This record gives sequence, structure tokens and C-alpha cells, in this order.
Amino acid sequence: MLHSKREHPKEKTSLHPRNKHRERYDFKLLTDGCPELSQYVKINPYGDESVNFFMPEAVIALNKALLKVYYDIDNWAIPLGYLCPPVPGRADYIHHISDLLGSCCDGKIPTSEHIRCLDIGVGANCVYPIIGIKEYSWSFVGSDIDPVALDSARKIVSSNTILSEKVELRFQGNSRNIFEGIIKDIERFDITICNPPFHASHAEAHSGNLRKLNNLSSGKMTKPVLNFGGQQRELWCDGGEVRFVQDMIRQSKQFFDSVFWFSTLVSRESSLKYVYEALKKVGASKVQTIPMGQGNKISRIVAWTFLNGSEQQKWIDSRWK
Repeated sequence: MLHSKREHPKEKTSLHPRNKHRERYDFKLLTDGCPELSQYVKINPYGDESVNFFMPEAVIALNKALLKVYYDIDNWAIPLGYLCPPVPGRADYIHHISDLLGSCCDGKIPTSEHIRCLDIGVGANCVYPIIGIKEYSWSFVGSDIDPVALDSARKIVSSNTILSEKVELRFQGNSRNIFEGIIKDIERFDITICNPPFHASHAEAHSGNLRKLNNLSSGKMTKPVLNFGGQQRELWCDGGEVRFVQDMIRQSKQFFDSVFWFSTLVSRESSLKYVYEALKKVGASKVQTIPMGQGNKISRIVAWTFLNGSEQQKWIDSRWK
């Protein structure tokens, strides 16, 4: 049954102004660039071209097309069941942290391979490095505790020339550590990024996914379908995002002079109280909270530094200019 055609806003104004995905997906452009997507593109009940977001294969094909058309990635695949992240949201994080770096440098965003970003939990998809390299020419180190995920990321890096000289992948052998064992002596990073496990248990992860799908399908789902995939380590950990981010903040103190800005996504507004308490406890010199919105979802980036004003200027003069 075809419903009356919906009026769509011309742009998704909640996304960052430089985000390439503010307009509705151009499926002709995407299928021209990645013909395998065409089998998943259908006319939905409102008369619009779309893909079935309940079908993991369709979501993967859409990501593959987006990464090829907008980010020059010719070869991209992930193992079955691993997280297939929504590209527009990942792009927003990268654009917002580029603004954060620029705010420290008279509004000029530093764009070169000398800007080094540490992606904590790079995953099998390697999407943050892909976007950061294409948009700002940064270089990346990606860490992960999952050897299968890292192997997938290595295949993506080695099979795409744009990435091969700019991404280094490192295995974190101790799941309790976030920075130790990854950041080497006298090594410097201009920014760290992280999309922490959101849920506190397997049951909570499945319940949350079912709730999300019910919102998409007007309450018709009764069984969770991980349409965006995700392994246990990607979706949940003991204590959820609060515990993970608290641990990250506590451990960041040890590397106070190795990183200009630490940052992480914080999905729940209710988590912020505990995040700010942890940052106060470690004595962060500056904290910034950057709101992000994707559709109906409101999220934010929390960033912190231990460098005072003169130390920040010395860092900028020696690395960014």
C-alpha cells in the first residue's frame, strides 16, 4: 500500500555543516558508484527510494557505496556480525573534533598527516580513519582488543591506497587498559577518539536494539535484529558507557603530556554527571562538551586536556604550524 508522499526537509540540519550526508541519499549516484547496492534499493510505502534498514546486507551495501562515492574507498568489507556503523554519525564526530582543534589555532583547522589521531576501538570497519584521512589528511593509529576486527581493518587499509601510508593498527592485549600498551614512549597524539560500548549487559543491548527497531517500524518488531551488527565487545561491557568512560578518564591522567585532547562519545545525558565527576577528580585543565544530533538521537562528545594555556601554545607551535 502506497501512503501519501512525505515532505522531507532539504537538509538534515542537525548534522555538522561540513557533513557530506546532510541531504537525502542520492541512490542514483550511489548505485552508479557501487552497482551491488541496486538490488537493495526499493520504493518504500511513501514513494521514496530507500533500503530496508532491517536487513543487515542492505545496510552493509549502503555503507560500502557511501564510502566508495564520498571517501574514495574501493575495497571495504567486514566480517559477518561485526559493527556496521552509520557513516553520517561517524562523519559528524570527525568534523566536530576538527573544529575543536581549530578552536585552539585561531579558527584554522590543522590539516596534514602530521596531525595524529588515536582511534580507541577502531573495529573491523575502520570508518573513523577513512573519514579523517579523506576530509583532513590526518594520520591514524587504531587500537582494538579483538584480533578478528583488527585483521579486517588491516585488509581495508592495505587494499586502499588512500589509507595504506596513514593508518597503523595496534592490538591491545590487556582489555583493562585503554592507553597503556598503545601509546609509546615520547609518542604524541593531537586527539583521541572513542565510541565506547553503550550497554551494561547482553540483555540490555538486545532490549535497546529492539526499542530502536520498534521506533523505526511503529512497534511491530518482537525479535531483535542487529541490522547494524556488533559483537559483544562493541555493544556492551560491565558498567556500560559510564564505567568505560570513567576508566578512560582515570587512565588518561598517566598520559597527560602525550595527548593534546582526549575525547569520547557519551550517548546518555544521564552519564554526564559521572563523567564530569571523574574529570574533576583527575584535574583536567579544560573540558568541552560538544552536542551532536542525528535524526531523533541526541548525543555529545566530551573532550578534555591536561595542558594549560602556555603548554597548548607550545604544542601548536611545534606540531601544527
